[in-house]
Amino acid sequence: MSRFSLDDYGELGQAISQVLIQPDELQQRIQELGQAVSQDYAGRNPLLVGVLKGVFFFMADLMRQMPIPAEVDFMAVASYSPESRRHGMVRLLKDLDRSTEGRHVLFVEDMVDTGLTLHYLLRILRARNPASLEVCALFNKPRRRLIDVPLKYKGFDLPDRFVVGYGLDYREQYRHLPFVGVLKPEVLHEPLNNRDGQRAS
Repeated sequence: MSRFSLDDYGELGQAISQVLIQPDELQQRIQELGQAVSQDYAGRNPLLVGVLKGVFFFMADLMRQMPIPAEVDFMAVASYSPESRRHGMVRLLKDLDRSTEGRHVLFVEDMVDTGLTLHYLLRILRARNPASLEVCALFNKPRRRLIDVPLKYKGFDLPDRFVVGYGLDYREQYRHLPFVGVLKPEVLHEPLNNRDGQRAS
């Protein structure tokens, strides 16, 4: 494992109280996920679908570990209101450019916690008649789950703490950190329900 220090990340590193997953651990697990996906989807030309913004780090690294033909497309969503967010209901800011009908679709998520938003989006995609629809999630918070969603591929289970890095943000910051860490309590000035980061999935 290569040398790793929070001191290398300046004020961003100073905001981290604990590193949960180091860069080498992330890349090793993503390599394993890419190999598993490639074996299962060989000859199927899968369409990988993600929701912007946080997933693009994982999506890019996952696809680099897939030595098979594959395509990628993205959605962007926003909540109608705090109440709709709590129920997982979102409005599409950007829909897919490609048709999913008859395609083998792999929904790629950075984080799954409550499962509400992911359940809502999967229902939309199932209505479009894909040949298959599975989920690959890098991070999973099982203790926050409110609705069961099947995860065929999973990277890491995380504790119910506010984490940042590798796509996960707080107020649009920290996404680009190559590790996953817990923010110090003093950095979190607002209650969880008022935070701008980490879309509930």
